[in-house]
Amino acid sequence: MSIHNFSKVVIVAKDEWRYWLRSKLAMTVLAIGLLLTLSSVVVTAITMHELSHARHELQSNAEQSFVDQPDRHPHRMVHYGHYAFRTPSPLSTLDPGIDAYTGNSIFLEGHRQNSAMFADQRQGTALTKLGSLTPAFIVQTLAPLLLILIGYSSISRERESQTLSYLLAQGTSGTTLIVGKSLALLSVVGLIIAPLAVSALFTVSTGESLLAVTSFVVGYALYLTVWVLLILLASSVFSKNSGSFTALAFVWILLCIVMPRVASTSASTAVPSTGKIETDFAVKAELRKLGDGHNTNDPAFKQFKQSLLEKYNVNSIDELPVNFRGLVASKSEAKQTDVLNQFAEQRMQAELKQTQVSRYFGWVSPMVAIRSLSMIVVGTSIETHHRFLRETEQLRFDFVQGLNKVHIEKLNYQDDMNRNANAAATQKARVSADNWQILQEFNFTVDSANIRTQRSVPAFLQLLLWIAVLVGGIKFVGKRLS
Repeated sequence: MSIHNFSKVVIVAKDEWRYWLRSKLAMTVLAIGLLLTLSSVVVTAITMHELSHARHELQSNAEQSFVDQPDRHPHRMVHYGHYAFRTPSPLSTLDPGIDAYTGNSIFLEGHRQNSAMFADQRQGTALTKLGSLTPAFIVQTLAPLLLILIGYSSISRERESQTLSYLLAQGTSGTTLIVGKSLALLSVVGLIIAPLAVSALFTVSTGESLLAVTSFVVGYALYLTVWVLLILLASSVFSKNSGSFTALAFVWILLCIVMPRVASTSASTAVPSTGKIETDFAVKAELRKLGDGHNTNDPAFKQFKQSLLEKYNVNSIDELPVNFRGLVASKSEAKQTDVLNQFAEQRMQAELKQTQVSRYFGWVSPMVAIRSLSMIVVGTSIETHHRFLRETEQLRFDFVQGLNKVHIEKLNYQDDMNRNANAAATQKARVSADNWQILQEFNFTVDSANIRTQRSVPAFLQLLLWIAVLVGGIKFVGKRLS
C-alpha cells in the first residue's frame, strides 16, 4: 500500500471515529464494553487471588491435621484420609476454564479413588450456573456483539446516505474504504483487549511465562479480528443497515450460542462414555475378584501367604518377622489401585476424545477455537485436570502404602489380631504418632508454557484460516464496490 493510499485509510478511520463520537449508541456500547471488561478482570482477579490463598491455607491445614493425630492403629489413619488442593494458575484469573465444573480438591483415602470436589458451578444456585461474567466470557461472547452494534452500518450506512458513490468518485477505492473502516474497528478491539493484556502481563510477576501471556493476548486479538472482518463483510454485502444487522445478529447467535452446544452434543454422541452408575458397578465387580484386604483368611491371599512362609522359611504366619495383616493390606491396595487406575484411564481417554471432537468445530466456529485456545494456554483445560487427577492418585497411593509399611514393620501381628480383646489390647495395637510424618508436600503446577502453546497450535490455525477466508471475501466485495 502506498503512502497516499495509507493516508486515505487513516482519513476514513478518523471519519468513522467522528461518527461514533457523535452517535450516542456507539459511545454507550463502547463504554459498556470497556466497563464490563474492566470490572470482570478486577472481580475475577480478586476472587482467584482469594481462592489461591484459601487453597494454600487449606492444604497446609489438611497436612497439619493429619500429622497432629494421636497414636492410632495404622489402618485407622488409612481411612482418616487426607485432602489435596489444586491452586489456580496465574492466568486463570482471566479464564477459569473447566476448573469451575471439575472441582479443585480431592479427598484421598485407602481403597477408593474419589472425584474432585467443591466445583463452583456445583455449589452455585441455578442463576449462577447460567455462567459467570469472567473476562474470557466477556471477550468471547459479549465483545463480538458489542462490535456488531458499533460497526454493523460501517459500509451500508454510506450506501443508505448516498455518500458511497461520492467517496468512490473522489478516488477512494472500495478496498481502501473497507480497510479504513477495519482500522477504526480494530482500534476498538485494542481498547477492549487492553485491560485483558495488562492483567495478563501482571501474571508474569506471579510466575506465569511471557510466552503463555503473549499466546493468550494474540489469540484473543485474532478472534476479535475475525469478528471485525465478518462485520465489514456483512456491511459491504447488504445495501441496508437493517439487513446487515439482522444477518450479523443471526451469525452471532449461530457461532457464539448454537455451535458450541452443537460441538458438545456431537462429541458426546461420537464418543459415548459409560455412566457413573454402570462404571461403579463394573469397578465393584472387578474389586470383588481381588479379595478382601481386611480379611487375611480370604482365599485370594492363600498363594501370597504360602509364598511368604517359603520366603522367610517359617511354618506359620505367627512366626513371620513382619505383620501379615499389613502385608495383605499392602498387597490388596496395590491390586485395587491397578484396577481403579485402569477404569480411571478409560474414563479420561473418553473425555479427552470427546474434547478433541468438540475442538474440531473450531474450523466452523471461531468461538469454539478461541475457547479451546484460551483454556489450553491458561492451563484450565481437560489435559491439566487429568494430570491433577493422576498426580493426586499417586499421592494417595504413596501415603496409603506408607501407612501400610508402618503397619507391617511397627505393629506386632499378635497384638494386631487381639486388638479388640479389651481396652488394654486396643491401646497396645496402636503405633506412635511420629509415624504420621509420611505425607509428601503437594504443590500442583500447570504444564510448561511450551507444552501449552504447542497444544494450542490447531486453534491458532483455525483462527488464521477464518481470517484468510474473510480477507479473501472482503477483497472480492471491495472490487465490486469500486
